[in-house]
Amino acid sequence: MFSSFYTLLAVLPFTGVFAGQIPVIDGVLGGVSSSANLVRPQILKSAATTPGKLRVVENSGICETTPGVGQVSGYGDLTATESIWFWFFESRKNPATAPLALWFNGGPGSSSMIGLLQEHGPCRITNDSSSVTLNPFSWNNEANVLYIDQPVGVGFSHGDLKVGTSQQAAADIWSFMQIFLSDSRFTKYQKNNLAIWTESYGGHYGPTFAAHFLAQNAAISAGTVSGIPLNLKFLGVGDGLTDPLTQYPGYIAYAASNPYHPLVSSSVISRANTSWTSSTGCKSQITKCNNGGTNSVCSAAQSFCNNNILSPLAGNFDVYYVPTANPDPYPADITSYLNKMASKIGAESTWKETNNNVYSNFAATGDWMRNSRPDLETVINAGVRTIVFDGDADYILNFVGVEAMVDALNTKFSATFKQQQFQTYTVAGQSAGQFKNAGTFSYVRIYGAGHEVPAYKFGNLAVGQAAAQMFTQIMANQSLTST
Repeated sequence: MFSSFYTLLAVLPFTGVFAGQIPVIDGVLGGVSSSANLVRPQILKSAATTPGKLRVVENSGICETTPGVGQVSGYGDLTATESIWFWFFESRKNPATAPLALWFNGGPGSSSMIGLLQEHGPCRITNDSSSVTLNPFSWNNEANVLYIDQPVGVGFSHGDLKVGTSQQAAADIWSFMQIFLSDSRFTKYQKNNLAIWTESYGGHYGPTFAAHFLAQNAAISAGTVSGIPLNLKFLGVGDGLTDPLTQYPGYIAYAASNPYHPLVSSSVISRANTSWTSSTGCKSQITKCNNGGTNSVCSAAQSFCNNNILSPLAGNFDVYYVPTANPDPYPADITSYLNKMASKIGAESTWKETNNNVYSNFAATGDWMRNSRPDLETVINAGVRTIVFDGDADYILNFVGVEAMVDALNTKFSATFKQQQFQTYTVAGQSAGQFKNAGTFSYVRIYGAGHEVPAYKFGNLAVGQAAAQMFTQIMANQSLTST
């Protein structure tokens, strides 16, 4: 009976959870539409823009209600028709000297307000989606945090949709940061340590953005580029898609055996394995993509692999938190709250969790299947303190695949990392995960956490407590340690 049920599920369209960072296209999780072949413009409808400058609301009183802690929300106008939305929160401790952390959610095409309101912002959405509560484990306890909706068109950002690759997105974020740090409100942060934190498609974004920042800094030093150097010191990548060739076998392994329960029957596993290994299968297509493959080759690889491996292996469980069957209402939806507050925080467009047109632009270039591991290796070798983290209850970017990617890294710390044994990561005396450190690189697997690691709790710990300890230690330029 069990096997028959999952065999049936495997041939039905993927229905997914209520919402998530990775779109479902034509019934396929992470699918590629047959019309995904051109950039779709989005005509700017509102507001007199100020190219090269910010337009903001200061201290709206929304979300961060800690006395004396400032916040600024609004837009950085890249051009007259491209506006990037941000929401900045001062650190609750020593904001003048605290590092500046940038946060990016994934998709591609998903809003970073997910991280703010569902994960680690100063406030978190209530389970009925009606309001927010102050978050004692907010990441702005230790850092000034800047949540950015990118690329243009994502979340509250609006304008012409020109971005379809991670590298193009990196260039826009560099430009945005030049605008941000040139504004009189934020020039004081130019010399502060800078961090990039990201999740999901951030496995592409984080390494690509960080490597671009370092390259631009070098160009400024060489006199070939003018601008403000970005003092990048930290990179954090959570549940990230970085190296598809190394990570996709993890779907097969995790679906069969994980800390919770099998996701599908053995026959579904077998079909997925054949789709991976066949001469024209997923492995072959990803390999061709990364051996000089065209956009269409890489896009076809995404379509094939997600149709035949990623989507069917999910079964009827929440791909972001496998202990729960679909549909899973947690984390609570933030759409109504954000649109209710939009005018108070200076937002000019209707908020949606994911812009499918932006996603389609990335699908058309095949960016999904391109390998970002070389950029990650560059950043690690440059001395940027880097952490890769994962929740053990996440299927969509599961720890089996992520740990295979980490083991495949070729950096100055890799030999040491491979010699290390996992240690128990304890938080407030409770076992909360497993970790390794090697030089300025760390990896941690967090128990009981789904795709949005800080949105979950484990054992006697509070929601986000384990993730907050990780964030605090890395941002203090320390290796992970148990407490």
